[in-house]
Amino acid sequence: MLTRQIMLQLFPKSAAFVDIYLPFVQAVTHQRLISTPRRLAAFLAQVGHESAGFTVLVENLNYSADGLAATWGPRFAQKNSAGQYITVMDGGRLRRLPNNDAQKLHRRPEAIANRVYSDRLGNGSEASGEGWLYRGRGLIQVTGKTNYHQCSLGLFGDERLLTSPELLHQWHWAVESAGWYWNLRNLNALADGDDFERVTRAINGGLNGQAHRLELYRQALGLLRA
Repeated sequence: MLTRQIMLQLFPKSAAFVDIYLPFVQAVTHQRLISTPRRLAAFLAQVGHESAGFTVLVENLNYSADGLAATWGPRFAQKNSAGQYITVMDGGRLRRLPNNDAQKLHRRPEAIANRVYSDRLGNGSEASGEGWLYRGRGLIQVTGKTNYHQCSLGLFGDERLLTSPELLHQWHWAVESAGWYWNLRNLNALADGDDFERVTRAINGGLNGQAHRLELYRQALGLLRA
């Protein structure tokens, strides 16, 4: 059973919120049959990573130029004539050099969202502002107009999230949206098969933060099986 103690062992920084979100998490995991240790551990690891340990319900896009180069290299990192990233050694690690676009967008979260999320995920052009309007929200970071529309139909039976996307800032709907997405992508089946990499790809589109996700998964599995 998912308890307050388990949540705080996994996500100690969420202590101020645990009594608010825990009943919603318990209800949603029951409703969506996220009920076995593997399923629950995979769910908690993924949403825990996406929400910075159950503390953040809206995407932080306040990237520095260096952060943009590291996160979205094809868009924001300098390349040489061979198409390879230009890097420098910084503090014992290689760092990609940001390009001019990255420098212009340094610490401008709204402009960053409108750039990186434009003309994709159902969003309009950069000028439409939909990248910022439909940036990641909720425990699982629902992102893009198409996903907001589908989530709205799934949770409410109407399109209210298109006009009120901030509803996903509320713990109730932040958790419900994560359960909806998990169910939509049939992630219980992947969790049953212990295919954690495919679970991550279904949520993230890649493997960003995979080491941390996997660490949380193993820790959660140990606690749930104890």
